[in-house]
Amino acid sequence: MILGLDISTSCTGFCVVDEKGNPVDFSCVDLKNTKNFFEKVKKVKSHILHLMIRYPIEYIAVEDYLTSFARGRSSSGTLFKLAKFNGIIQWVCYDDLKMQAYPINVNNARKINNIIVLGKKKTSESTKDQVLRQVKAIINDSFTFPTKVLKSGPRKGLEVIEKSSYDMADAFVIAKAMWLEKIANKS
Repeated sequence: MILGLDISTSCTGFCVVDEKGNPVDFSCVDLKNTKNFFEKVKKVKSHILHLMIRYPIEYIAVEDYLTSFARGRSSSGTLFKLAKFNGIIQWVCYDDLKMQAYPINVNNARKINNIIVLGKKKTSESTKDQVLRQVKAIINDSFTFPTKVLKSGPRKGLEVIEKSSYDMADAFVIAKAMWLEKIANKS
C-alpha cells in the first residue's frame, strides 16, 4: 500500500491506496489552530504512525514543495515555511519511521493521473475544484468528501466543500501517481 501526503502547515491531507491503486483511506490533520511549528510536525507524525499501524504501508509519497512563485499565491516567507515543513516531515519518515518519503511534483502527478487543469481564461472553476471533480470521477464517488453548510452571510444555508476535501484529493493524486509509477509499470 502507498500513503500519499499533501503537506501543508494549515491542513495536511492523507490518502492510502491499495495494491490495485484504489483508495482505502482518506483523512486529514487540521493544523490551523496549532500555533507551534513543531507541534504541527508532531501531529502529522502521529497521524502517519496511526496509518502505518492500520495499513501495511510500503511507500510514502509526498507532494513536492513549490520551488517558484505563482503570481498572487504565496510570499517567499510562506514558500520557505512550507518547504521547511515538507522537509521535516520527510526527515521524520526517514529517521523515525524508517521509510523514505518520495517527493512528487504536483503537475507531474496530475499528468500521470490524466487530470487536466484548465487555465482561468478557459474556465471559471478553480484548480482545486477541477482536481476534486476529476478525483471524484476516478474513484467513482467511493468516498464522500466533507462539506459544510454556511451559517451566515449572503450564501447562508448553502452547502459547500470543506477545505480539507481539497487536501485529501491532492493526497490521492500523489499516492495514485506513485502507484502508477512504481506498481502499475511493473505489470
